[in-house]
Amino acid sequence: MEVMVILVPLALCLGLAGLLAFLWSLKSGQYEDLDGAAWRAITDDDPPEPTPSGKAAGRA
Repeated sequence: MEVMVILVPLALCLGLAGLLAFLWSLKSGQYEDLDGAAWRAITDDDPPEPTPSGKAAGRA
C-alpha cells in the first residue's frame, strides 16, 4: 500500500503534463491545417526527368 503514495501523485502529474502539452499544441496552432500535411506527404516535389531525344528510358 505504501507504493500507492508514490504512484497516485505520479499518475496525476503525468496526466497534468499531458493535458498541458495538448493545450499548448492547440494554442500554438498545431491542428490548424490537418489536410495540408497529408497532401504534402503524397505529392511528388521533383519534376519528371526528360528522356533523351524523346525516347522512353530503357529502350535502345
